[in-house]
Amino acid sequence: MKKAFALLLAVFLLDGCAGYHLGPATPAYLRNIHTIAVPTFTNTTLVPRIEVLVTNTVIKQFQQDGTFKIVNADVADATLKTEIVSVGRAPARSVRGNVLSTTEFYLSLVVKYTLVGRDGKTLASAGVSGSTSFFVGTDVNTDERQALPLAAEELARHLVSQLSEGW
Repeated sequence: MKKAFALLLAVFLLDGCAGYHLGPATPAYLRNIHTIAVPTFTNTTLVPRIEVLVTNTVIKQFQQDGTFKIVNADVADATLKTEIVSVGRAPARSVRGNVLSTTEFYLSLVVKYTLVGRDGKTLASAGVSGSTSFFVGTDVNTDERQALPLAAEELARHLVSQLSEGW
């Protein structure tokens, strides 16, 4: 009687875990996608040579996440087509006593992406952004260029999170 009661108690206690499983929890519309090709991003901004930086950062984030494997386009289940839409900076903090002089800028990076299946059907399409702030030294352009990798890392986290987790 005690064994039956213990077994029944164990069934009721562990019943809540019945729907859980180990491994990646991809959205339902991407359940058949296991490999993704990530070609070099298209750059429609006036900032030169940022395509490879952003592409490599996104690929590294996909590899770190582990939900999808990065492969060549000819063997991939889907291809991530992306376009860098804007790179902008806005003043975040001004010099005390002089509101026209800026000491800190806010840098934002915006990308639009489309995940296309092997059959040419669009699986997901959205926009994502990444941002950071940087302090101004003697050369604002150099400081902005050094802050771009940080904005690209945040953008990559958001993009991979949207695809691997659905949000």
